[in-house]
Amino acid sequence: MNSSVGTDPVRTIRVLAVGAAPAPRTTQSASAAVPEALVRTRETASPGYKEALAAHQAVASPSRIDPSIAEAVERQTRAMCQLSRRAFPESETPSADQPAPIEAARLQRRRESEVARILALRRARAERAARQAGTSDVAAEPAPLRTTA
Repeated sequence: MNSSVGTDPVRTIRVLAVGAAPAPRTTQSASAAVPEALVRTRETASPGYKEALAAHQAVASPSRIDPSIAEAVERQTRAMCQLSRRAFPESETPSADQPAPIEAARLQRRRESEVARILALRRARAERAARQAGTSDVAAEPAPLRTTA
């Protein structure tokens, strides 16, 4: 064993019978050999440490922000906001009697679906009338509905 490891950590080898276990040794544990050290906190620290800590906290750290850089960032932000307002102007806010844009879109879709429903009903009636009359020709497409503002 020692020759394969390259050092001499193995001193003896004891071969035991199957199922035999050695009696536990009575040695000092590792924790008993090392005395417990006091845990130091800021409250239990030495007076020198407390003085050094107070001096460190009293010194104000220098500002890491350059005022000229902060001013340049503000100018850029204002310029970008102005460009954004020019590129994407806000629409006029609707008055109390006008519906909001989303409501206007919903109303438009309702009108379109109502027109489609009316046209479908007209065509169905025309086809039914043609079947009842016995003519094989399907009725011509009805004229589109006219809308009024």
